[in-house]
Amino acid sequence: MIEELARPAPDADLRELALLLLDAVAAGASVGFLDSLSLEEAEAWWRGKLASAHERAVVLVARDAEGIAGTVQLQPAAMPNQPHRADVAKLQVHRRARGHGLGRALMDAIESRARAAGFTLLVLDTKRGDSAEKLYEGSGWTRAGVIPNYALDPDGTPCDTVVFYKQL
Repeated sequence: MIEELARPAPDADLRELALLLLDAVAAGASVGFLDSLSLEEAEAWWRGKLASAHERAVVLVARDAEGIAGTVQLQPAAMPNQPHRADVAKLQVHRRARGHGLGRALMDAIESRARAAGFTLLVLDTKRGDSAEKLYEGSGWTRAGVIPNYALDPDGTPCDTVVFYKQL
């Protein structure tokens, strides 16, 4: 089941989102954090992210029998001359739920929410070579380019980032 995260998020959901983030980092996802991320730091990041979220921001979560199994965010552009644009961020699917189409379902849901909210251009980035790159290519996203050594993998090694966009 995919749903919009309640605001304010219940403590139990914040804990499950933090555990999902830790799983993504442990699996090698380049989602902005290094291997040294603790549960407390992950929870604090989620609390801060949700507290400072733009009023038009959307955070979707997918739940399974064990709790939150996936998430994705829609972050509207901050500049006044870009009310039509938003970033899709932090798509994460727990390792226990991978390979069953949950990533695609989350992307379909966030694109639908974006369309309904009047956004006409979405932008995202992902680690080059990651499975998400194939997901985006197969979902009609257009590759804008590759930025070498853009970020660090959780283990600290540099990785390239692929930038994509999609016109709705």
